[in-house]
Amino acid sequence: MTSTSGTSSATTTTSGLSWEELVTTALLGTDRRTPAGSVPGREAPVALLDAAAVETVRRRAGIRPVRAAPRPEAVASDRRPPLPPAATRRLTTLLADRPGTGGGRRGVAPDLMELLPQWLASANAYGYAAPPEVLPALLDAARGRTDLRPAVLVFAGTRALWLARLNTDWRFALRAAPGGGAVLPGPDEPERIQRLWQEGLFAERVALLTAIRARDAASARELLASTWSTERAEDRLMFLDTLRTGLEAVDEPFLEAALADRSRNVRATAAELLSALPDSALAGRMAKRATACVAVDHTGSTSTAAGTPVIVVEAPHECDPGMERDGVLPKSPAGRGERSWWLGQLVEAAPLGAWSRRFGGRTPEEIVALPVADDWQGELHGAWCRAAVRQRDPGWSRALLGAPSTPEAGGPGAVSLAERAKLLATLEGGERAEWVAGFIATHGLSEAFQLLGVCAAPWAPPLGRAVVDALNIARDAGSYPWSFSGVMGLAERCLDPAEAVRLEPLTATPEDAEDAAPGAGGYWAEAFQRLATTLRLRATMRAELEPPEAA
Repeated sequence: MTSTSGTSSATTTTSGLSWEELVTTALLGTDRRTPAGSVPGREAPVALLDAAAVETVRRRAGIRPVRAAPRPEAVASDRRPPLPPAATRRLTTLLADRPGTGGGRRGVAPDLMELLPQWLASANAYGYAAPPEVLPALLDAARGRTDLRPAVLVFAGTRALWLARLNTDWRFALRAAPGGGAVLPGPDEPERIQRLWQEGLFAERVALLTAIRARDAASARELLASTWSTERAEDRLMFLDTLRTGLEAVDEPFLEAALADRSRNVRATAAELLSALPDSALAGRMAKRATACVAVDHTGSTSTAAGTPVIVVEAPHECDPGMERDGVLPKSPAGRGERSWWLGQLVEAAPLGAWSRRFGGRTPEEIVALPVADDWQGELHGAWCRAAVRQRDPGWSRALLGAPSTPEAGGPGAVSLAERAKLLATLEGGERAEWVAGFIATHGLSEAFQLLGVCAAPWAPPLGRAVVDALNIARDAGSYPWSFSGVMGLAERCLDPAEAVRLEPLTATPEDAEDAAPGAGGYWAEAFQRLATTLRLRATMRAELEPPEAA
């Protein structure tokens, strides 16, 4: 008998063949290699199988028992309420769906995989626990789609991390979890906090600092300061980024000291954070520099009309060491003038309140409406846009957005759809939806996709009605629906299910107009049928997730 570790390639069978030789003969075939001790012909395969059977029994008999591996620790129980049975069945259906591989029409069936993110968001809002039997399918879905991972890991809870430690295919769950899935010490465990901060892996330390910052900003800042001088530059940058949570005036001394850091990226991040504190010393220095470059000309020498003041700009002629220390990058990007590059950075970092004082108490709307001399308007207004986004100032955002009915789809200060989308994100949800609805009513859907992406789902009724009306207008114009496929996809995910009733008249196939694209009516009917079907399914899903009434 031989043990598992003692079995070698030299071991031979009773026929004189080693196991490897038997395998080689089987692969080549007995016609090409006859087993030793057997006669070529029809009996050779039988002899080979007999020899293999004997060797298999002999090998198994020689295996010695080994010590069993330690059993994995049991996963902690999930105390969240279980899913209602109907919702569990729905989740199984959603996870079983796979995107189609063929081209052509999508048909009228909803895309179930696109409904999975919404289902997960709703289930997490109710605080349900994932059924254990669906966890493998959930993790497989999240493995293939990174956009699902945050919601899946919340829904799956600690069991997902437990499984991920047993299956390398799901290790992404450990990487995505704070601290690699490690259990972080609580506020009543100061010794564990210090030990993890001093000895932990980088991911664990970031997770620890983030968790402490969320509950006690001062303690997190003190912990970071205790080892700041010994950290690597790339680590200091990541740690500094955690101060965005709960940023407050008492963070200023630490950030001001970071302006002298040897790393340019650390200095730039510290300057950005300080500029978000309107009363900080850096904000004051930036305001002084920026307002010195921008003024209102009341003399009439640059006025565009009698009595109309004009903003004049004198950009910096150099980037001095003080500007560099406060985060101004001296080297401009390719194709950008140095002076305009420096001016933009100064204006972006200056507190927006400084401009009202600079311009005689004018409101943001009045300031933005002033003409700007010498083609500086784009640079100046663009910097104000970035400042409004950084400082989360809804008043300046409204002024820069202007009315949604502004000609050529541009506000007085927003020069691109991307900037308008960022400005909209600073407004309250209802106001944001109302502005985008007005934009669509005036300009249609051709430029609305980016703006719709920043609106909360489900869309508010005015926005939903504007989208449906604009789609109806596009259909009547004879366009193909795939020209609006992006908006249609958003509508399937974000339109309020109550809008399904308004879609019913649009699901019929209209006759193609003379100037319409061939077959466009049929394609539109399918698109509206799919949209209505998806909305009804979303309503059903929402009802299935509602908690059962208490008995």
